[in-house]
Amino acid sequence: MHYLKYFVILFLISSATFAQRNMKLNDAVDIALRRNTQLQKSIESIKSYESNNRAAFGALLPTLSASAGWNWTRSEDEGGEVNIAGSIIQVPKQVTQTRNYSAGLSSGWNLFDGLSNYANLAKSRNNLEAAKYSIERIKQDIIYQTVSYYFDVLNAEKLLIVKEEDLKWNQKNYEIIYERNKLGAITLADVYAQQVKLGNAELELIKAKNSLETIKSGMLYYLGLDVLEVYSFEDPQYKNNDIDPSSDEFQIDSNISELINRALKNRADYKSSQFSLQSANESISMAKAGHLPTLRNYASFGLRSNQLKNLTDSRTYQVGLSLDVPIFTGWSVDNRIQLAEVEAKTRQLDLEDLERSIKRDLQKNYLDLTASEKRVDVSKKNVTAAEENRKIEEEKYSLGSTTLLNVLIANSEYTNALSGYINAQFEYLKLKTQAEYLLGTLK
Repeated sequence: MHYLKYFVILFLISSATFAQRNMKLNDAVDIALRRNTQLQKSIESIKSYESNNRAAFGALLPTLSASAGWNWTRSEDEGGEVNIAGSIIQVPKQVTQTRNYSAGLSSGWNLFDGLSNYANLAKSRNNLEAAKYSIERIKQDIIYQTVSYYFDVLNAEKLLIVKEEDLKWNQKNYEIIYERNKLGAITLADVYAQQVKLGNAELELIKAKNSLETIKSGMLYYLGLDVLEVYSFEDPQYKNNDIDPSSDEFQIDSNISELINRALKNRADYKSSQFSLQSANESISMAKAGHLPTLRNYASFGLRSNQLKNLTDSRTYQVGLSLDVPIFTGWSVDNRIQLAEVEAKTRQLDLEDLERSIKRDLQKNYLDLTASEKRVDVSKKNVTAAEENRKIEEEKYSLGSTTLLNVLIANSEYTNALSGYINAQFEYLKLKTQAEYLLGTLK
């Protein structure tokens, strides 16, 4: 039994220690950025864009290649009789061997191909920039989602505290009513009514705990962590202080046009779409180059000999130009141009859709944020009023000048007001984060 006690004590200590694992907001964001697989894949894909850019630049340079060869041939002839001009000649058996050695250098340079190689270089650079900005937007997506999850957790934790305080109040009120009933000051109906209210408070507390655990599990899953691990979210900046929008350093500009201009200037996804459009336009230039002639330069130098020591005795030099003028290509060039133009038009429409979406989202966020600031202020005043009203009803009930129902209603209104105030604060924080996300300034 003593060993069992020690084991239980050690288990409780280790469990308590394990439960002390703390995660602040910055910690959560760092974990999300490290573990997000979409971000990791996008970062790895940058290597392919960089490789394409190097290859496009290399296409502007002349090519150079070296070659070497060796050949050995053995011929065995058994000989025999050969008729030459009516005379029979006996040919003896012969064995011959030959060896050939060769070496060379060759170079080629694409002098003109309708400027397609320059368009390809510009296209590869645009694709690379578009991919980099796309990664930046993915990071902002991850940060925004993580912050939203984190605020949901803190919100649920504060609501749980409200339910716990409500349960304590109902438990205390039940004890008071029970004692007063024993003294004959109130009826048994009030005792039963308070029992029901106490049971409902216990149920609400259980629901709040389940909701908190569900939100925590969702956040841990998004962060790529084990949902069964125990974390405490104790960021004092948001958890231990009330949020006052009037004293917040963050202020969103009421000029919607200015907000839109800021977003179009800062949004990484908008910049990525712009570079994608430029890349598509370069594809049109590359396709149109198929109608233009191609001029190539080539040069080569070769060595050959039957003996390796005499390899440099026989040399061949070659220099030339080749001009290829397309006359009829079966409309294949026109087809490539048409496809490139369709792609460019699609990119243009995507960019316009994104711009309209930015305008719509910013306008809605500004209206919601303005209303949220007012909601926080009103909710705070509602809490003060509801708390004072509950005190009055409790005093009146103790004097017998009101009913228990009025006291319970006052307590319910206070609990709802406090919950509403907490929800309003975190709604404001999430909308503020959303504003930074929509403006492209979220870091």
